[in-house]
Formats: sequence, structure tokens, C-alpha cells
Amino acid sequence: MKYVVYSDESCHLEYDNSQVMILGAMYCEADNKNRIFNDIRELKKKHGLSSYFEVKWTKVSESKIDFYLDLFDYFWNNKDLYYRGLVAKEKDKLDNIKYNDGDYDLWYYKMYFLMLDQIIYPENEYRIFVDIKDTRGGKRVNKLREVLCNNIYDFRQEVVKQICQINSKDSEILQMADLINGALAFYHRGLFELDESNAGKKAFVEVLKEKKQLDVQTDRDDRKFNLFIWTPRS
Repeated sequence: MKYVVYSDESCHLEYDNSQVMILGAMYCEADNKNRIFNDIRELKKKHGLSSYFEVKWTKVSESKIDFYLDLFDYFWNNKDLYYRGLVAKEKDKLDNIKYNDGDYDLWYYKMYFLMLDQIIYPENEYRIFVDIKDTRGGKRVNKLREVLCNNIYDFRQEVVKQICQINSKDSEILQMADLINGALAFYHRGLFELDESNAGKKAFVEVLKEKKQLDVQTDRDDRKFNLFIWTPRS
């Protein structure tokens, strides 16, 4: 099978006033990509939005909550679309000098490896699209591809065919990853309990909580919504 994987992050900067980082990937078989893109664009138009409207967690509001809940229902009921997420906790306890050669970005891509490795199988082919992080990301994603391939003895890089950076505006599936990542960050940062200013975001997280326990790591083979929770060594 050939798969396309769209990866995004939330609260990924070293100093961003957040003690959690979320990495997440929304993926599907490559043959289903265009149909899913078109379905999401039609859903936007159904709710009076432009088909070019960019889905983002920061845009979730009470006035648009019906659209975002319909979008979540579309994901949840679509047997061809899957999500894999990683919640990295306690960023303030990272010992980057000891474990990451003093480089926070090295830790960041180690987490990316842990998130993506779960969904890579040697009998398939993958093209992975990563949301643009910064101008230094190109070199890192090349290294990430190398590590992913070597881990499954894919020394000719025939399984992970490509990892490249794209802009989220160009991919409805990447936008979906941003939405779920943002909801997980909202929950794990404690804003779901503390922030009373955005009823739309709270309603979205409430629906997500009804489907999955967000504090509990899922089974390894749970494919629809797979969640890994990471904490640093004590």
C-alpha cells in the first residue's frame, strides 16, 4: 500500500510558555487523498465558508463550532483516515545537555521519530509531509528520513520515499492534524478546565473526550486514534 502522511506540531518551541508539546500525523492511503481533500472542501462550503478556508485550532470559535464538530465527525466516521499523536510532557525537565548534545531541536526530532515510527511498516510505501517549522528544517527532515529508514533496514529508502516540508494552506489533511493537535494541547495544558473564554474550543475537546481518554496512552495497534504519552527520565 502507498500512504501519504501529514504531520504537524503544537507548542513545539523551547521557550513558549508551555510544558507540553504535541506532535501529530493524519494519514491515509494515497489513492484516497484527493477524495478526502474534496470532501473537506465541500464540508466547508456547506457551512458557508470558502473552500480555501484554512482549518486551524486557533480559528475554532463558538460561531463556527458546528462546522468544526461536523469536521471531527467526518474524520471519526471515515474508515480511510487515521491519526497518530504524541504528547510530550514536562519540557522544563529536559536535560538536553546530557541526552541531546545541548540541542533542543535534536530532542524535537527524536520525538518526531517516536511519533512516526509507529505507523511505518516495511511492506508499504510512504510520503511524509511536515508543516514548515523554520528555515533550518530541511536538513533535519532529511536526517529524520534516514533514521526512519535505517530502523526498518530500508537502506535504499524504498519504504519512506519522501519527507518534505509544505505549507498547511496547501493540504486539508494537514489542517486536520493541526486541529486535533491543538485540541490535545488545549487539554493537556490545563486550559480545558481553566479557560472559560472560548466555548467553541471547550465544546470540541468535550466531543473528543467522549471518543477517547486523553490522559491514557492507547494500545499500540489502535489505528484510528493512536496516542503516545512521553515524559522525560527523572
